[in-house]
Amino acid sequence: MKLKQRVVLLAILLVIFIFTKVFLIDNLDTSAANREDQRAFQRMLAGLRVALDPRLEHTLQSPWEIAAQWVVPREVYPEDTPELGAVMHAMTTKKIVKADVGYKGTQLKALLILEGGQKVVFKPKRYARDYIVEGEPYAGYDRHNAEVAAFHLDRILGFRRAPLVVGRFVNLRTEIKPVATEQLLGTFMTVGNNTCFYGKCYYCRETEPACADGDIMEGSVTLWLPDVWPLQKHRHPWGRTYREGKLARWEYDESYCDAVKKTSPYDSGPRLLDIIDTAVFDYLIGNADRHHYESFQDDEGASMLILLDNAKSFGNPALDERSILAPLYQCCIIRVSTWNRLNYLKNGVLKSALKTAMSHDPISPVLSDPHLDALDQRLLSILATVKQCTDQFGPDVVLVEDRMTLSHL
Repeated sequence: MKLKQRVVLLAILLVIFIFTKVFLIDNLDTSAANREDQRAFQRMLAGLRVALDPRLEHTLQSPWEIAAQWVVPREVYPEDTPELGAVMHAMTTKKIVKADVGYKGTQLKALLILEGGQKVVFKPKRYARDYIVEGEPYAGYDRHNAEVAAFHLDRILGFRRAPLVVGRFVNLRTEIKPVATEQLLGTFMTVGNNTCFYGKCYYCRETEPACADGDIMEGSVTLWLPDVWPLQKHRHPWGRTYREGKLARWEYDESYCDAVKKTSPYDSGPRLLDIIDTAVFDYLIGNADRHHYESFQDDEGASMLILLDNAKSFGNPALDERSILAPLYQCCIIRVSTWNRLNYLKNGVLKSALKTAMSHDPISPVLSDPHLDALDQRLLSILATVKQCTDQFGPDVVLVEDRMTLSHL
């Protein structure tokens, strides 16, 4: 063989070697990532049951100190939380030392200070479990049980971006009224034999109070995020107008996502993928009311989209509001880790996992069976939407690898 032919042959072999090596490395990396996703899923399933137990491993710290140390820019709580049950036990049993009207908003809530100085937001029960909220997907009062269910779904999806929530029964006469501020106390009333209050908020009315069963009121308590992590509010790019006959741009402009991708903080960093994750989360729970969202301040788009205020969810199990998925089907991108997790939850696993996760909550059963069944059906719609995207653009475009190292040191 002539020298020139040998050089050409060696060059061809070298090119083949390089491409083979790159291909193998890429596949090994992907395979390793998928294997880690599978292991993370199994760990999640193993830790689903959270027994509310007062014992703490770190006996020199209060449950509030432990929960505060969990918070980092990309997580509210870590994957491994052996003391989650102790923190939630404290949320549902610690003495209430002060009660006030809730923070600004449209819906009735109360701000409680628990023993040890921890703030929690209390949302009262307004509906029976089997009540169907008719009308627009964002209609009706807040649903306290929706906050509980949404928190556990956040755990199951592996997002860990929702503040801790647990159900709690409170005695309005003995636990709340003696420590209530004048502003809150002035909204109390008696309706029949039931103690009621209507609080202070945009839609709070004396004619529409929340009433206890006698003195005992069922509700949810959401753990207030540490003050060292101040929040910044953002308008959701796929927010609704809430005005009849007036559509938001995303509702008529098929190229809307291209415009979003050119604006900060969606032009770089993880925020747009967080929006997609949130669309998946909101579609599963039936939440069409995320007109704004919060992140940590001064994050330049790096911190997570925090899954706050999920109470406009689980209103009507028969209503699948596809427009909630607009960020997904207009942008046609999704995290590989999210895609893997959704596939692991097929075939009834999601319903079973959520039912198990909520089984130890004080207000269990948290959801009625039709809502649990709806979750599995909505999951299939999400998977079908992603498949339409991959069929059109290919999996390499649609499935985005975005894994960020999280530090709890």
